[in-house]
Amino acid sequence: MRSDAVHRVLEEEIAEARARRDGRPPRVLDVGGGSGVWAVPLASAGCEVTVVDPSPNALATLQRRAADAGVAQLITALQGDTEALHAFAPPGGADLVLGHGLLEYVDDVAASLSSLVAATAPGGAVSVLVSNRYAAVLARALAGRPADALHVFRDPDGRHDGDGDTVLRRFDGDELALRMREAGLVVDLVQGQGVFTDLVPGSVHEGQGADTLAELERAVAATPPLRDIATRLHAIGRLPG
Repeated sequence: MRSDAVHRVLEEEIAEARARRDGRPPRVLDVGGGSGVWAVPLASAGCEVTVVDPSPNALATLQRRAADAGVAQLITALQGDTEALHAFAPPGGADLVLGHGLLEYVDDVAASLSSLVAATAPGGAVSVLVSNRYAAVLARALAGRPADALHVFRDPDGRHDGDGDTVLRRFDGDELALRMREAGLVVDLVQGQGVFTDLVPGSVHEGQGADTLAELERAVAATPPLRDIATRLHAIGRLPG
């Protein structure tokens, strides 16, 4: 897996799940992860991964990626969404449940989180990755669009129909943690992904400073206020065992 803060945390969750299962492969449920961005690396790390996604095209991409990586036998691809999750995933069957890039688009955040929690084994974890409302404000302001930035800041859902916004909502760290607690989870961590990555010149990503930038991202990921301007917010919630 990659070395950013989110991947590091997921690696720790995998190790803990494997220990709980006496060395057997951890069971991962990836909801809305059809293209395999997360599923394929997790399968490569030895997990048994079930991916549920409404898009047949995304699932086709997943299957190609899995085959290319040699992990097709570890990945089960199912077409569906959170509303029908109970039909695809046994209750309490997953050691790690991913809802990455999911809550911004669902009709009912509380219902979707409840579905993720219902699929989680006692002691297991739910990993949620969402768009950060304050990063959207900052990005528009730095792009010379203060009116759009102000609109996003004032909007209850942190969005702006007028500038081609495609998400239904964005979150801040406090709201994300509250939503997860309301779903019955103990929130272990809220951190940022992409604190500086989308702000620095592209030459930094490709030059000698790339490794230092990656180290900086990992160092500040869980530190407010820097965490609070990250492009995405990542939270880990645990189901009491």
